Amino acid sequence: MKDKRTYTHAKEHGEDMSHENESKIESIAAKEDRGSLDLTFMIDQHKKEIWEYQQKESDWIKTKNLADGYKKIIDELSAKLIDQIRIIAELEKEIERLVAENKK
Repeated sequence: MKDKRTYTHAKEHGEDMSHENESKIESIAAKEDRGSLDLTFMIDQHKKEIWEYQQKESDWIKTKNLADGYKKIIDELSAKLIDQIRIIAELEKEIERLVAENKK
C-alpha cells in the first residue's frame, strides 16, 4: 500500500493533492441551530431587521430629495414661463397699438 498519493496522470500535476486548502461552507441553518427563543438569536434577527429598515429609509430619503429637486426645477421653469407669457401679452398689445397707429 502507498504511503502518500502520487500523480498518476499528467493533468493532475496542477491540482493540490492534499486538499488542505479546501474550505467547508457551513449552511446558515447549521449556524442558527439556536432556538427561536435564544436571546442572541433574537438580537441578531433584530439587527437584521433594523439594517433592512435603514436601507428602506435611505432609499426613501434619496427618492424624496430627488422629488424635491424636481419640484424646485419645475417651479423655476413655471415662473419663467409665466414671465414669458406676460412679456408676450405685453408685446401683442404693443403690436396692436402700433398697427392701429399706422392705420390712422
